[in-house]
Amino acid sequence: MEKILVIGGVAAGATAAAKLRRLSGDVEITVLEAGPDISFANCGLPYYIGRDIESRSSLILQSPTSFKEQYNVNVFTNTKAIKIDREQKLVYTENTKTNEKKTFEYSKLILAQGGLPLTPPIEGASLPHVFTLWTLANMDAVDAFIKEQKPKKATIVGGGFIGLEMAEALAKRGLKVSVVEKMPHVMNVVDPEFAGFIEEELLSYGLEVYKNVGVQVIGKDQVLLDNGSAIESDMVLLSIGVRPTLDLAKDAGLEIGSTGGLLVDADLRTSDPSIFAAGDMIEIEHRVHQAKVRIPLAGPANKQGRIAAENALGGNHLYPGSLGTSIVRVFEAVVGITGLSLKAAKASGIDAAAVTVHKEHHVAYYPGAQEVTVRLIYDKTTGCVIGGETAGYAGADRRLDVIATAVFGRMTIHDLANIDFAYSPPLGTANDAINMAAFSAENRNSGYAPSLTPEELDEWVKKENPLILDVRDPFVYNAGHVENAHYLPPEILELEMAKIPKGHSVLVYDENGKKGHQMLRKIQGICPCNVVNVSGGYTSLQRHARAMGFSVLQVPLAPIKAKSIQKGLPQEASIASNASLQQDGSTANRSSLHQTERSAADTNTPIIVDVRTSREFARGAYPNAINIPLDELEERIDEFGPLTRKITVYCASGARSEYAKEILERKGFTNVINGGGIIQMMHRK
Repeated sequence: MEKILVIGGVAAGATAAAKLRRLSGDVEITVLEAGPDISFANCGLPYYIGRDIESRSSLILQSPTSFKEQYNVNVFTNTKAIKIDREQKLVYTENTKTNEKKTFEYSKLILAQGGLPLTPPIEGASLPHVFTLWTLANMDAVDAFIKEQKPKKATIVGGGFIGLEMAEALAKRGLKVSVVEKMPHVMNVVDPEFAGFIEEELLSYGLEVYKNVGVQVIGKDQVLLDNGSAIESDMVLLSIGVRPTLDLAKDAGLEIGSTGGLLVDADLRTSDPSIFAAGDMIEIEHRVHQAKVRIPLAGPANKQGRIAAENALGGNHLYPGSLGTSIVRVFEAVVGITGLSLKAAKASGIDAAAVTVHKEHHVAYYPGAQEVTVRLIYDKTTGCVIGGETAGYAGADRRLDVIATAVFGRMTIHDLANIDFAYSPPLGTANDAINMAAFSAENRNSGYAPSLTPEELDEWVKKENPLILDVRDPFVYNAGHVENAHYLPPEILELEMAKIPKGHSVLVYDENGKKGHQMLRKIQGICPCNVVNVSGGYTSLQRHARAMGFSVLQVPLAPIKAKSIQKGLPQEASIASNASLQQDGSTANRSSLHQTERSAADTNTPIIVDVRTSREFARGAYPNAINIPLDELEERIDEFGPLTRKITVYCASGARSEYAKEILERKGFTNVINGGGIIQMMHRK
């Protein structure tokens, strides 16, 4: 009888053992696990600490007994493999509790030992209030410390996925949390503006973020940083990465790869033809550029476990490489990445470009629409999509999976532009954010509408010294804009063309990139200029500035709106001294509504009526305008006074105000003027 031995009993190992049994009822399968638990949900550990998951037992997926009953697999926990005799095909073990020694035979061996958290050589890293998180025992230790010692302030060392999940978890347990990241921004795997989105969420919940700085000493009640500052802290979590568990493989003489992982071929076979390997300990090929990489993620580990099992039984299933698709939710904010980021693509020598769009995850007119951000990274020569990133409060996961599918299938930006995605008003838009990103990529790549991402701007601005045009509405411009940017929306471009010198480089931006594209095309049709649009607009500029700033451009940071950990809802106060647009707009709204309540129905004084929604009106309005939304116009017709009264109506673009004009004229009003959009109104003012 063939004997297959699996060393490691969590993600890859447990999956391999189950797959082996499904493939063969005759093979003898044995699993050796050095720890006390097998097949537990290690990705769920932070959520138990934060009490999103209330039941500890729900994290336990299998036990040695259940595995034996369900799969007829022999499982030995607390059993550490200490030596492999490749010639005799024997594995020597020792029980970590009893010190009992055993020897196991194998015809094929699958190594799935995973990895362990990196412990940096920092003074104080072994103190009792310093933790890592990798196993159920680690989780229990953290949970017990919080319950028994009642720490007040925690420092997370490392701003990666686990570090940020734990930052949220500890904040939910009532601790004041600081995150320390040695790289320029948190989540170094993503491009800066996506890290900026997550950083804004952390700050909004009152967490502190320290970047470009390392930990020098961990003390009993503080953490000293290498810039000389100190953070009060009576609890510390180290989360700076994972190293593969390779002692056994190295001692056995198995070949180690260039990235420090165990070397395997496409069959997941090691340098010994009888030994396969899977999971966090191995080195694999990246699906995009075929470079050797280590990707310690649960998804790839499980797939590799299945393939290793199949091939150990004589199969020929080739592992196609990994994209490293990963996603994180921090409080309510979600960020994900697949394939290569823009910086990773360029570092790999690929002639790559990227575009970013911000679009509602379902139609704006259906209640509950949230903005989702999509970035496509593509090869400029072939048009192939080689990576992508998404962010938002709703819909980011769905878009990331689409991009992952495109990258895996080596699809192009043109393919994504033409795909029909599922659409219904509560569920999507006729042109999804993925379509819009693909359109934008086509426009950039063809030269039809040149654009640059925030990380590309400093170099270009330094070289071109462009005229910078802010094409948003005047209210958001006045609240904050790029230093030296001129306010010039497309609605009044023809009247202000003298402001644009012929032949001069021009940089345009709006809130999300769409209106900037329109302005770019308008300028190109009038003036022979080198015009470039900021991909993602001011939203992307803000997030990039938050994450790591600019060296040439000066972008003021908007105030952070505080959120409650209990409800995750914005509070009234902003975490800044300067007032926000919402606060200013709300004041204007109250004033205008008061004017409406004491309507001058008995006078013939001219009035200006804003027929936008109250929410739009709150963002800024024409001075002394009255807000009567179009939907309320007929039921509030008595507020307009005499039929001969001069009434000017306006909205965002002039479309709704044209409908308002028609309604009023049908009601007998004889002196109604459509003032058009808010920008035209403000310009005439």
